[in-house]
Amino acid sequence: MPAGSALRVAVVGGGPGGLYAAALLARQGHTVEVWERNAPDDTFGFGVVLSDETLGGIEQADTAVYAALGAEFVRWDDIDIVHRGRLLTSGGHGFAALGRRRLLEILHERCAGLGVGLRFRTPAPAAAVLAASYDLVVAADGVHSATRQSGAAHFRPTLTSGHCRYIWLAADFAFDAFRFEIAETEHGVMQLHAYPYSADASTVIVEMHETVWRAAGFDMCDEAESAARCAKIFGEALRGRPLHGNRSAWTEFRTVANERWSHGNVVLLGDAAHTAHFSIGSGTKLAVEDALALAEAVAAEPDVPAALAAYEAARRPAVASTQRAAAASMRWFEEIAGYVDQPARQFAFNLLTRSRRVTHDNLRLRDERFTRAVERDFGCPDEHTPPMFTPLKLRGLTLRNRVVVSPMDMYCAQGGDGVPGDFHLVHLGARALGGAALVMTEMVCVSPEGRITPGCTGLYTSEQAAAWTRIADFVHTSAPGTALGVQLGHSGRKGSTRRMWEGMDDPLPEGNWPVVAPSELPYRPGVSAVPRALTAADLASIRSDFAAAAVRAAGCGFDLLELHCAHGYLLSGFLSPLTNHRTDAYGGPLENRLRFPLEVFDAVRAVWPADRPMTVRISATDWAPGGTSAQDAVDIAAAFAAHGADAIDVSTGQVVAEERPEYGRSYQTPYADRIRNALGVPVIAVGAISSWDDVNSLLLAGRADLCAVGRPHLYDPHWTLHAAADQSYEGPAAPWPAPYRAGSRKPPAGRG
Repeated sequence: MPAGSALRVAVVGGGPGGLYAAALLARQGHTVEVWERNAPDDTFGFGVVLSDETLGGIEQADTAVYAALGAEFVRWDDIDIVHRGRLLTSGGHGFAALGRRRLLEILHERCAGLGVGLRFRTPAPAAAVLAASYDLVVAADGVHSATRQSGAAHFRPTLTSGHCRYIWLAADFAFDAFRFEIAETEHGVMQLHAYPYSADASTVIVEMHETVWRAAGFDMCDEAESAARCAKIFGEALRGRPLHGNRSAWTEFRTVANERWSHGNVVLLGDAAHTAHFSIGSGTKLAVEDALALAEAVAAEPDVPAALAAYEAARRPAVASTQRAAAASMRWFEEIAGYVDQPARQFAFNLLTRSRRVTHDNLRLRDERFTRAVERDFGCPDEHTPPMFTPLKLRGLTLRNRVVVSPMDMYCAQGGDGVPGDFHLVHLGARALGGAALVMTEMVCVSPEGRITPGCTGLYTSEQAAAWTRIADFVHTSAPGTALGVQLGHSGRKGSTRRMWEGMDDPLPEGNWPVVAPSELPYRPGVSAVPRALTAADLASIRSDFAAAAVRAAGCGFDLLELHCAHGYLLSGFLSPLTNHRTDAYGGPLENRLRFPLEVFDAVRAVWPADRPMTVRISATDWAPGGTSAQDAVDIAAAFAAHGADAIDVSTGQVVAEERPEYGRSYQTPYADRIRNALGVPVIAVGAISSWDDVNSLLLAGRADLCAVGRPHLYDPHWTLHAAADQSYEGPAAPWPAPYRAGSRKPPAGRG
């Protein structure tokens, strides 16, 4: 569009996002018309919450709207959490809310003043019709967008329903703070989310898992009866006052995502493009921020296609981040029954940090007193000791802090004989000097046929044992207080492949060895070798291999042994229904699929010193349909714990090649969280844990007992010591080696 040229803009939907986009585009001199099928004073819900960040964008873009909103907002800082009758308050959060109806009135007035054509009680023409008559069509027609549906072949939407039911209600008084409260009823746990939006009114959302909702009979209740029953259940929070609805109905939250947000000159905005669970208060916020970004792109770009591309490029990362946080928050509330037995302050901290947007460090800045109390409950020795530097005892081993260097395959054994060399001495020695409480080896193979690649290390010869003894001696002598753990495993059907950087999971071009598995299923059909299904004699031999390797490991001086039952290697292959199709006693139901991994565990535990701990790494999901379920993962962990596992190392995936992981920050930790809170067994959390703040947050929330940090330790072998320095911690849980003490403070940058 040439500079200064005016567009004809059609906006479908008169919610906050559509109206604000209309106002901003009209301010730029464009001719804008809005279609809204409802009356101007029709609205669903009650109050809306906007962040200071969003308000800052509004202030910069349109001071008139900002001023009008500022006169209406109710502001507060506190979050009240009620857990089993105990009220805990966390301050410093900063909220601003107003009634949805009043927000619409302000936007109606602003649009009218700018000459926007507002057509109420008028369904919009089809998007294709509008697209032919207008330069730009903004589809802000909500979660049930007809525009998105008619253009589904291009937008490619995905709609995913949650497992809870919720209802929007209102109370005719103002809560003092944002309030979360649980009710443990005979039918299950129900939760209340409430916040004020005017001097005399509050939004009240009641939510519960669908199984609880049905058991309680809410599926048979109309609006009035639902409001009355909810008011009774949460009578103390409501001070005995009633609740009322506004065409309120029990709903399951639907997360909307689209592969594309625009098609030709039609663009999706707000809930039509994306939704995020109400528990992080994001719907109106996202729509308003969309409007700001769209108007900015239209003003900056030379034509409509460029503007729509710029709008989507600008908004996608922020929306994706919000949706990840919202998904974590939604899952937390879906699984709230697993947290109610936590101590009150830990429960409150867990709730506050559920989305991973609020962290330990962030919460300490907001409310230091509350956070210090949570730390004391956790067992931090004093106010100068961060949670990650609190010791943990497993059997006879006391770990001085909660950081583990993850097992990471290095593929650097030389000569194909499985012997660790100088590389492993330097690699593991450097990380042992770096402050972590426990440094894990890579998967150490129990037989030549159990290797993944020719570069994998083993513990099936005396020469290998001597080399590992040298490494263990170095760690214990040069990094006293650091524990060294060995992970024992067998590659199964994923063996006889190239080193990772030569072609991950690609078969060797020559020198292959036969691979074995529970069933004759190749890892990558048509590419990987077809494994031989193990016989009873094979199983007995492999059990002996594991036990013999464990005896050697004990002699080497390893402090902890981990059994590798994850990532699609041999023992993992027995656990997953996708890889175990056996019809004998080792296949079929989970009890049978567990049989051989438990036999191996028992054989190893029998020869591993009684005072030294054993852990088990599992894949808690296969990230593929029909694979290991959430309940399977809990049952697998429970079985190993019952056989004497001291902790469960909870990883995910790498079991089948067709997996579809949901990557993101700390993306695997919910699986550790679920196992820990279901069973009370110590867990090691893994998966994109990259900051010491994340470690502290996971520990305090009760989602993990130890955190395994991998890639950050490749980037910085002294990651743990630097985490201590960043937090001004100088205690016994992270001692600097004497030769390194001069470097224990970050050097000044530049001339400053």
